[in-house]
Amino acid sequence: MTAPGPRGAALLRSFGSMRREPLDYLNQVWAAHGDVVQFPIPSPPTYLVTSPHGVRHVLQDNHRAYGKRTIQYDALSLVTGEGLLTADTEAWRPMRRRVQPAFHHEATSPVAHHVSIAAQRLSTNWSASIGLHHSTIIDVDLAMMEATVDVVGASLFGADLSGDARELADATVEALDVVVARARMPLPIPAWLPTPNTIRLHRQVQTLDRCVSSLVQERRRVNGDDRSPDLLDFLLAEDSGGCLLSPEQVRNEVVTFLVAGHETVASALSWAFWLLAQSPHWTEQVRTEVDALGGQLTIDALPRLPMTRAVVNETLRLYPPAWVITRRALAEDVVAGHRIPQGALVVMSPWLVHRHPDAWDSPESFDPQRFLGEEGTSRAAYLPFGAGPRLCIGRDFALVEATLMLAHILRAFDVRAIPGHTPRAVASVTLRPEGGLPMLVSSAGAPSGRS
Repeated sequence: MTAPGPRGAALLRSFGSMRREPLDYLNQVWAAHGDVVQFPIPSPPTYLVTSPHGVRHVLQDNHRAYGKRTIQYDALSLVTGEGLLTADTEAWRPMRRRVQPAFHHEATSPVAHHVSIAAQRLSTNWSASIGLHHSTIIDVDLAMMEATVDVVGASLFGADLSGDARELADATVEALDVVVARARMPLPIPAWLPTPNTIRLHRQVQTLDRCVSSLVQERRRVNGDDRSPDLLDFLLAEDSGGCLLSPEQVRNEVVTFLVAGHETVASALSWAFWLLAQSPHWTEQVRTEVDALGGQLTIDALPRLPMTRAVVNETLRLYPPAWVITRRALAEDVVAGHRIPQGALVVMSPWLVHRHPDAWDSPESFDPQRFLGEEGTSRAAYLPFGAGPRLCIGRDFALVEATLMLAHILRAFDVRAIPGHTPRAVASVTLRPEGGLPMLVSSAGAPSGRS
């Protein structure tokens, strides 16, 4: 062993806890053994790295020494295929170059318009649910999943997915639940074996595939319309060398962005509403900021929403959707003073790094104030979107979407916790509240509204 860690017997005793409560287990291991932990697993040698600088070393400074061929991404590829999220370096670089124009700063401007439409649709539904009552219980997590499906569909694929939002949201959640179950199995199960989970996965992937097929067919039918190109256009166009992507490659990328593009933002928004419900004074600061804009929540309003953006950033610190990142060592390396052998699996958890006491004051506290100013987002210990060359390509898209959606909803509604209900964070592919997130929703300023 090249780093401290639990002994074999201790690992066996904690195996059930590891599968049921991975966040608690990793936190216990980190507390007991330090910033670099080796698990007594012979193949592959497995390490947990929590040192902020060690994580940056793996993801950024020496990223060429690490690849993505890990059980986590192999399991996820059963849904997304070899898309941008799961592809190893050789396949990733040309695809990243192809789709990058869809995420340039100018290309994110229409996102504000699509957020406004999705928020208006959500507002109409919520107002109808409230009706003549002072408030009603709404599953905020499900609502955010459906709203972000709307935004992704319109922004990246030029499509109205509102009619399919519930089906796509459900398919995504169920498929990813199966992915996580597979990744946590001690022995790999062949993908062709017709287990109940495999059948569930196949059924939900078929739902996603039907959506992709419909999107592509419709785009080919209307190709040539006078509009700015979106992600789907770049996927279907020839590259600079005159090459087209195969139908499978197009499918993989569309599913990747459809799944990752809404699941992560929905998770962040859900937890933001929960955290704000525990701290009404932050809610009032956001609402004051939003009200000062006079309802003009366009892309140009973002610089005037620093507190709203800080709430999003702080939520991403406490509840990073991508709670675990893995890499395989392609060559021997040294991380935070410990030798990492070639072929080793390196596990890094933003959930832990974002709580590192060497990097954060009162790390368990919800304090958006820490992100007001440039220093907040330049920390080595802040990586909700990863770091280095594999930094999430949709980072700016996600931040614009989350900030404006939060502003739209808080301008119109009060979202409060149900007394006695505390959601449990489930470490699936993303961090989501177990069983959804029921909350009390009322029109802003209603008698049972602001506290």
